[in-house]
Amino acid sequence: MRPILLALEQLDDPALQAVLWRSLALAAACFALVWVGVAYGVHGLAGLHGWLAWVAGLASGVLTALLAFWLFVPLAAGIGTLFIERIARAVERRHYPRLPPAAGASLAVQVWDGVVVGLRILLLNVAALALAILIPGVGAVLGLLVTAYAIGRGLFVAVALRRLDRAAAESVYRRNRAAILGYGLVLAVAAYVPLINLLVPVVSIAAMVHVLDAALTPAGRA
Repeated sequence: MRPILLALEQLDDPALQAVLWRSLALAAACFALVWVGVAYGVHGLAGLHGWLAWVAGLASGVLTALLAFWLFVPLAAGIGTLFIERIARAVERRHYPRLPPAAGASLAVQVWDGVVVGLRILLLNVAALALAILIPGVGAVLGLLVTAYAIGRGLFVAVALRRLDRAAAESVYRRNRAAILGYGLVLAVAAYVPLINLLVPVVSIAAMVHVLDAALTPAGRA
């Protein structure tokens, strides 16, 4: 739990707060656009009017609210992956000031991997939402496991690429898979807790910086 606790303790850092608010604001803007699109689409269907229009508007609002509840954090996490470098630099500046400048995979590879991780988190959660609707109990559990994997493996490798090439990053992940997925599971559970879940996108990335440092030390503290 040490990496997660260290990440939580650093939430007073302006650099992390800036990324947190930016990610949440962009995610909120995306859902606002979705709500507007759904509302216009519903009202445009077959010229609905009267109580039918009211029911359709209510249904669109409920649908958008459900999507926001399930997908807001994954979307914010996906957006947060675009700021991995900024979060990692802030964590290393406070906790690992003696580390040399990051010189892992190329910037293009890091950016692309961040985009892929973000899309994977979002798409897997969309699939989990469908399963949760079709098979309520099983779907919810699968959704939790999917989120744990996406946060654990996805964010760890994305963070590791700052200092390692892809082969080395994957190798470190395999050697520490149990611990990394364990942290991913803890963070995935937190993602389902209202209000606390808003912190998960930034805390997850910051925690993986600590996990990587522990994994690369001789003692292997991860």
